[in-house]
Amino acid sequence: MIDVVAGRVRSFQNAVSRISAAPLLVRAGIFVTVLAGFALAFPAEVLSGRPILFLTVAALLPAFGPRRVWATFTALVTVGGWLLATDGYGRPVALWRLLALAALLYLAHTLCALAALLPYDAVVDPEMVTRWLLRSAAVLLGTAVLGVLLLQAADTGGEAGYQWVTVLGLLLAVGTAALLGWLLRRR
Repeated sequence: MIDVVAGRVRSFQNAVSRISAAPLLVRAGIFVTVLAGFALAFPAEVLSGRPILFLTVAALLPAFGPRRVWATFTALVTVGGWLLATDGYGRPVALWRLLALAALLYLAHTLCALAALLPYDAVVDPEMVTRWLLRSAAVLLGTAVLGVLLLQAADTGGEAGYQWVTVLGLLLAVGTAALLGWLLRRR
């Protein structure tokens, strides 16, 4: 029994000594992004005392296990915090807060995808991480511009405008999924 524990301790020490900077920074980015999403989503009244401790631990989970269910779990907790703030505490929906929260959710998701590919001891060219983040920034910028344009179109159309934009958004989502599926099958 003692030999098994000592072997695991040596294995853990060996793994910790081989950690490289890039995967560690990506995982730190996951933690910061998820925690910032929590801070933006939840009402200020909730972010004190014991709940902030639980949210901090929850933000650590996807950083340590990006391949597991924790990224989805923290995204659902973030959305739950947003719903609690808007419905439970009556916080008005502000466009800047909604766009920032969507950006943080996407950034946490894409960083988890990157971390899932990188072993802890990977030697990574910093340019690769930079290109990954620039591509993510381009997606976020395009999404924000499209979202603002669609909201402006919805405001000019009244109640029918919101229905039109909702249907258009659903068609865009289905079309994107169909295009991606077609591209994957074509390989």
